[in-house]
Amino acid sequence: MSFSSNPLSLSVPDAAFDSWLRDSGYLEILDQRTSDLHRHSSAAPPTRPTPTAAAPLATGFFISLFSRIATLLSVFTLNPFSKLSAADFSGPTPSWTSGFVGFFESYSFPSSPAQARLRVHENAKRYARNYASLFVLFFVCTLYVLLFLLLIVSIDGLFAADSGLTLKLLYFLEVVNWVLYQMPLALLGLISCLALWDIVKFCCDRWGLDKYPVLWQCLVRIAQCATAIILLFSNFQMAIFCALGIGYTGMILHAAFRKLTPTKPPSTISRK
Repeated sequence: MSFSSNPLSLSVPDAAFDSWLRDSGYLEILDQRTSDLHRHSSAAPPTRPTPTAAAPLATGFFISLFSRIATLLSVFTLNPFSKLSAADFSGPTPSWTSGFVGFFESYSFPSSPAQARLRVHENAKRYARNYASLFVLFFVCTLYVLLFLLLIVSIDGLFAADSGLTLKLLYFLEVVNWVLYQMPLALLGLISCLALWDIVKFCCDRWGLDKYPVLWQCLVRIAQCATAIILLFSNFQMAIFCALGIGYTGMILHAAFRKLTPTKPPSTISRK
């Protein structure tokens, strides 16, 4: 039995419908819709019955396992900063408990790379200030981890040396005192670089060095060389590399597994 076409029927493209859901605040519906579409497209009925039940179960398990591994690997190929803007960092910071962390039900494994990409891009925009704060926290912790490793190496060399117990104890107390009461070397190098450029800016404003382009360029080049030397000898590159690696991994995993929830009530249509 055939039906005649309805001239009043509307066909909305999937991209336009997804954009409308995102702009209207129905992010949880968009997230669930992506999961449903992937589940329906991947569910294919068997063409013929199998003689045993163990074979399809094993095949389905390995297919699901490889699919999850591929989805997890695809997360690290995404660029979470592609849709970020300055406005994402100027707004209020979402709540760390109910907003950023959420509850156990707020997390689920992405069912497809498309859903992982959707979550990463949206969560990166929403929790940009939270991720920036975590990066600073990881950076500070990295500085003290480097100090802790230095302390371990010093203790290892201490007990390997041929000296008396009194000298070993005094040396150990000296190392502990330096770790506890001295500033981290990388943090000290960063503060020194900031102070150096503040001095350069002060000299420019004080004596109007911008009116002398040659002198100003020479001063800037000298400050750049001094900054590179300070950061190199303070082991700043190792601290920033560790902080970037840990922070980026944590941000990608959180953004991919965190379900999309509406940040504002859905927009309502005013009726006359």
